Amino acid sequence: MSKTLNDEEQIKVIVGLGNPSKEFLKTRHNVGYWFLEQLLDKFEVELKTDKKLNCEIGYFEFENDKIFLVKPLTFINDSGIVVRAVSDYYKIDIESFLIVHDDIDVTVGTNKLKFKGGHGGHNGLRDIINHKNDSFWRLRIGVGHPGEKSLVHNYVLSAPTNSEKEIILNSFEDIHNNFALILKNKFEDFMNILHRKKDGV
Repeated sequence: MSKTLNDEEQIKVIVGLGNPSKEFLKTRHNVGYWFLEQLLDKFEVELKTDKKLNCEIGYFEFENDKIFLVKPLTFINDSGIVVRAVSDYYKIDIESFLIVHDDIDVTVGTNKLKFKGGHGGHNGLRDIINHKNDSFWRLRIGVGHPGEKSLVHNYVLSAPTNSEKEIILNSFEDIHNNFALILKNKFEDFMNILHRKKDGV
């Protein structure tokens, strides 16, 4: 993860992926929504519906820059429609987007930051790549793997256990407390803090 951003390319848009229907709100696939909701509280942002962009959107200011928070109102498989619309409307390059999503290849309670790459079977990422390209940041929220590939679909569309949900939500605390590092492009420092916390340091 050696990629760094210059001032023009710094993170300017944070998108939390999820499904908007009530039946999916508590599922593993919606951890991107969960993360965004806590971030809204931290920065005291209120989202407003933008029908043209197919999302709820708001912003806060960080060191004189606007940082947009985006909650897509499409289903997760169509996330690329929203990302492209926001990118085109605000003229913000895809490299300045941070996409927050569930990841079955990361254990519960572990979160990883990554720039660029494939979709790893995640249809939301797949759609973003199809509409733009793969040159964006991803915050991978670990939800664990069910063990068999055939079980993945139902697994991500079901709710985690109470203990798993608590672990996931608690894992957000360190991210939010150190989120300024991401906004200052200090990605290595940010990841080092997460690793130290995970190792109990």
